[in-house]
Amino acid sequence: MDAVVGKLERLSPADERVIGWLDRFEAALSARDAAGAAELFSETCFWRDLVAFTWNITTLEGRGAIRDMLAAQLGAAAPGSFTLEEPASEADGVTEAWIAFETATLRGRGYLRLKGEEAWTLLTAARELKGFEEPGGPRRERGVHHGVEPGRRSWSERR
Repeated sequence: MDAVVGKLERLSPADERVIGWLDRFEAALSARDAAGAAELFSETCFWRDLVAFTWNITTLEGRGAIRDMLAAQLGAAAPGSFTLEEPASEADGVTEAWIAFETATLRGRGYLRLKGEEAWTLLTAARELKGFEEPGGPRRERGVHHGVEPGRRSWSERR
């Protein structure tokens, strides 16, 4: 939640709703309570997982499918550190927000949509494996030249 709290002086009701849901969800996941986590979803709900929890591209429909997946995956995945990445938005009774999270082996990003206090849809996607992070931003190798360069010499020729 710090990512958003640092940007805003005061949280909106939509931000508070998402943060509250993420806190309850993370508490259930930390307790390995698959049934409790599934109860945080509405009766009609969907979870699209892109490799983050299931190591596959999976769509789950309904609380039962979510409960079964979590019961099978929570031990290995060990998810946590759920945070709100950007301010949440709200329209037509649906609260939407970009979130970030981690598992034992990866960092991920997701998109959450709430109807009231229950999750209607959740997208979770793996972004990077821990220990094999993409060398971007401050981790990017210095001195690398990208793009088209006439007469470009290879690394060994420059050396």
